[in-house]
Amino acid sequence: MVRMKAGFNGLKGKEISLISIVLMCATIILWSWEKTPGLTAFLPPQTPLQLSSDHLASSSSVKVLPAPDPHIHVTEHESSMPKKKIADEVEEQDLDFTSQTISAQSSSGESMGESDTGTTSDTEQILSNVPDEEEKHERILEAGKSHGVQISSSLTTSEAKSNEAKGKKNSKQKKPDLIMNTPLKSSSIIGKENWNNATENKACNYAKGKWVPDNNRPLYSGFDCKQWLSGMWACRLMQRTDFAYEKLRWQPKDCQMEEFEGSKFLRRMQDKTLAFVGDSLGRQQYQSLMCMLTGGKETNDVEDVGKEYGLVVAEGSARPSGWAYRFKNTNSTILYYWSASLCDVEPIDVNNPNTDYAMHLDRPPAFLRQFLHRFNVVVLNTGHHWNRGKLNANRWVMHVGGRPNTDRKIAVIWAAKNLTIRSVVSWVDSQLPKYPGLKVFFRTISPRHFFGGEWNTGGSCDNTKPMSVGKEILEEESSDQVAASAVKGTRVKLLDITSLSQLRDEGHISRYSLTAKPGVQDCLHWCLPGVPDTWNELLFAQI
Repeated sequence: MVRMKAGFNGLKGKEISLISIVLMCATIILWSWEKTPGLTAFLPPQTPLQLSSDHLASSSSVKVLPAPDPHIHVTEHESSMPKKKIADEVEEQDLDFTSQTISAQSSSGESMGESDTGTTSDTEQILSNVPDEEEKHERILEAGKSHGVQISSSLTTSEAKSNEAKGKKNSKQKKPDLIMNTPLKSSSIIGKENWNNATENKACNYAKGKWVPDNNRPLYSGFDCKQWLSGMWACRLMQRTDFAYEKLRWQPKDCQMEEFEGSKFLRRMQDKTLAFVGDSLGRQQYQSLMCMLTGGKETNDVEDVGKEYGLVVAEGSARPSGWAYRFKNTNSTILYYWSASLCDVEPIDVNNPNTDYAMHLDRPPAFLRQFLHRFNVVVLNTGHHWNRGKLNANRWVMHVGGRPNTDRKIAVIWAAKNLTIRSVVSWVDSQLPKYPGLKVFFRTISPRHFFGGEWNTGGSCDNTKPMSVGKEILEEESSDQVAASAVKGTRVKLLDITSLSQLRDEGHISRYSLTAKPGVQDCLHWCLPGVPDTWNELLFAQI
C-alpha cells in the first residue's frame, strides 16, 4: 500500500511538472508572437489609409511618389543639389516641374504695363526666342539646379511597399513627392509673450516652417494703401472675390518670429536707409513694406527724397528708375532702385537713340557703387529677366572685363546669370569691412506658377483655395542653389523665400488684372497684401 501511494504521488508530481512546462511554452510562444516582427507576416494586410475628398480635391493628376535620392547627378556645369523637402499633400499639375514653377530665367516673355505713381511695372514675363539646343539644355539644367524642390513622402507600410517600385520608374522625373503630416498644434503657434528677443535667435532658419491660418492678417488693407500700392497689384480693387490667401501667416519650424510692427521697424531703422535693388518683384517687396509701415493709411509724415539719389524722370523716360521716401519722425529712408539684372548697364553709343546697351556681367550697378556708403540695409534680387527674349528686347549685349563677351560658355544664359550674381555678391562683400553697420541680403528667386502653358500660350494659375496649410518646409538648404552658393563664405546674408512662396500658387494676380488681355494671366507677380509681406517679416526678423 505504501509503495502504491508513493507511485501515485510520483505520477501526480509528473503531471504537475508537465502542466507547468506546457504553460511556460505557451507563454513563450505568445510573448514571441508579440515581440517578433517576422510573425506579423501571418497577419492579414492592413488597409491603406484613406483620405477624405477634401484632401484629394481638385486635380486628377495628383500623384504620390516616393522621395527621390537627396542629390541629383548632373553635368560638369552643375554641382549636386540638395533638394527641398516639403511635408504633407501637394496639389501638382501634370506638368514638368522645372519648366513650370521656376523656369522663368530660361523662359521668354514681355512685360505688362502699369501706370501708378511710383509703381510702374515691367513684368518679368517673356518674349519668345527659340535658343539653340545647347542653350536649351543648359537652361533646363540651371532651372533644376537653382530651384529643385523635393517634397518627401511618408506613407503607411503597405503604401510604401507598393510605391517603391513606382519610385524607381519615376526616379528621373523632377516632380515633387507628397507627404502626409499632422496639423500644427495650437501650442506651437507663436504667442505674443514669446516674441520678445526673437531677433536674437541667430541659429533660426526662417525658411523652414509652414503656413498657418491667422485672423489677424493681413497687416494692412488692400483697399486703403493707394498711396503706395500699384493698382495692378491691389487685388482688392479687382474682380477677385476670394481673399483667403490674405489670412495666412508663416510659422518658422524651430524658432519664433517677431511680430511685425511698423513703429518698431521704423525705430530700428531710425536715422538709417534701407534700399531694395532688383526687378519688379523687388518693387513689390518695396511697396509691401511701405504699406506695412503705414498700416495702409494715408500719411503726411513721409517725404519724397528721390532727388537725393538721382531718382528722377530722365528725358525721354516715362518714369524714374526708382523711388525714395523718408519717414520724418524717425528719419528712416526706404528706397527702391530698378536693376533687373544687377549688372551695370550703359549705352554703347550715347548719341544714338537706337543704341545697344553694354550689360557688364562682372560689374555691379553704378547706382549701388555710388550710394552704397549711404545705406544701412540692402536687399538685392534678380532672376526673371535672365532669358534670351529679355536680353534681345532690351538690346543688352553681354560684356566682361569692359569688352563684349566672346566666351561661348559665359554666353549661355544661366552661366551669365551665375557670373553676375557671384560678381555682385563678391563686390558687396569686399565693401562691407568699410561700413561695419551695413547689412546686405540677397533675396532668393520668387517662383512662378504657370500651369498648362506660358503667359502667352494659355498658362494659368486659377487656384484660389489655399492648399499650403499643413505643408511644411523641412530642408535646411535653400532651393535657390545659385544664390545660396554665391553668398556662402561671405558676409552677405541669404533672404530665403523661394520654397515658402512655392506653396502659395493661389496668391498671384492670375486673370484678375484690370488690364489683362483675354487668355493672359499674371502668375508671376503677387496680390498685395500677400506673400511679399512675409518676405518683409523675415527681413524684419533679421535686422
